[in-house]
Amino acid sequence: MKFTLKIWRQKNAKAKGRFETYKVDGISPDTSFLEMLDILNENLVREGKEPVAFDHDCREGICGMCSLYINGRAHGPDDDITTCQLHCRKFHDGDTITIEPWRSAAFPVIKDLVVNRGAFDQILQAGGFISIGGIVPDANAIPISKIDADEAMDASACIGCGACVATCKNGSAMLFVAARVSALAKLPQGRVEAARRAKSMVAKMDELGFGACSNTGACEAECPKGVSIAHIARLNREFLLAKVQD
Repeated sequence: MKFTLKIWRQKNAKAKGRFETYKVDGISPDTSFLEMLDILNENLVREGKEPVAFDHDCREGICGMCSLYINGRAHGPDDDITTCQLHCRKFHDGDTITIEPWRSAAFPVIKDLVVNRGAFDQILQAGGFISIGGIVPDANAIPISKIDADEAMDASACIGCGACVATCKNGSAMLFVAARVSALAKLPQGRVEAARRAKSMVAKMDELGFGACSNTGACEAECPKGVSIAHIARLNREFLLAKVQD
């Protein structure tokens, strides 16, 4: 297979970016998208040109580092996958593929396709944790209903890749924040600091410049782990309850 790649190149956050066009040929349909970019970079290095910078780590759909906006979709034209799980067979021979970094004021470009997602870390530091000290109790010591356990597990599936932000027309981080809050809200260990957590994380999200949620559902549709927007409803309840208790 051969492709024409239109890739966003940007030296740093302050530099003016632009699309550059590259050709790749001889690509197997079973080649992963990131492997195709590796092949492109090998060709560029042989030609004495600057390789394209892109993020990756596990390449197993676990870490969320491989965050690319491909042909107008977060992580590309497939469902419930990260970019590293996308394969070239999802495209047609001869296709033109447009590749961009996440577009969000809160995620400034570091270089080319790499963005700084440190804003997510700041949100977590604001309240996405429990601070109960002492010896950690056995997991089975506190009875939890299966429904609550399943909901907490579903929320904790979020890998913090930022696809929800990149997809949202407002650049909202509500699904990410909701998943973190919801995962702890359904567990007894998380109830101790529930009110402070909801207020602190939402305040930090607003401070960092993420947009407001308008409930279009685009975030859920493009989330590689299928995190439900039902968790946003829980976050709203937690936040309003915290405000009432002030």
